[in-house]
Amino acid sequence: MIELAPSGLPALARWFPVGKPGVAALAEHVLATGNGRWWADRPEAPRVVAVSCGDRAVLRGDVHGLPLSTLGNLAASRVEAPARFVPAMRAVFSRVEARERMVYVKGAPPLPVRPPRGVVVRRLTAEDAPALAGVAPEASWIHATWGGPHGLAGSGAAWGALRRGRLLAVACTYVLGSRYEDVAVHAEPGHRAEDLALACVSALCGDIAARGRTPSWSCSRHDRTGRLLAWQAGFRLQQEYVHYATGRVRVKDASEFAQTRA
Repeated sequence: MIELAPSGLPALARWFPVGKPGVAALAEHVLATGNGRWWADRPEAPRVVAVSCGDRAVLRGDVHGLPLSTLGNLAASRVEAPARFVPAMRAVFSRVEARERMVYVKGAPPLPVRPPRGVVVRRLTAEDAPALAGVAPEASWIHATWGGPHGLAGSGAAWGALRRGRLLAVACTYVLGSRYEDVAVHAEPGHRAEDLALACVSALCGDIAARGRTPSWSCSRHDRTGRLLAWQAGFRLQQEYVHYATGRVRVKDASEFAQTRA
């Protein structure tokens, strides 16, 4: 696919859901924050359009007759797409794993929690970017949809639990929609039994409600820890869906795609 210039984005927004919870609001997030990229198979009258941010992508359109090479920009992503795209993705990528996901919406008060002595739970500011950048490397996804730690720290959309300047846990708006804000959370190893994640999520949810939106929560069906934390924070299951984790590109061009489909 080719990357589209910002001038064409308003017309493309109609391809994607409006006012939906979870990653379905990714297009709204990209439009609102300027983080992320838009893709199409061609600049005029596109047949397929995708929006991506961090390692997430939403794909829509008509896959019939589409060259496989068109999908190559969605390698190493978690793609939410209709099932009709699956055969094409399997022909393009070395790996396509269907993963069951659950979407929760805030519907009850959180369980009460009191942070340990010496820990402060507060909204992060731009000055907290170094602390956010210092989280465990495997947790760098937490700020990916904001363009990095500086973007998230300065967004006003993150709350952290800090002790002497060190960030022990963080909860943030991962996908900013017009009606919902999808929540993500990370607690540093060694601090996951202290209820710091719950404290951060609860504070963030209060902020989201004050902005006139509803918190949502997305996680894997198999993420028992995440599902328990969602319940403790007052989220209740609303829907389920499937996204597809893609590997590297293995089809190099459209002619190879034609041979694959023959």
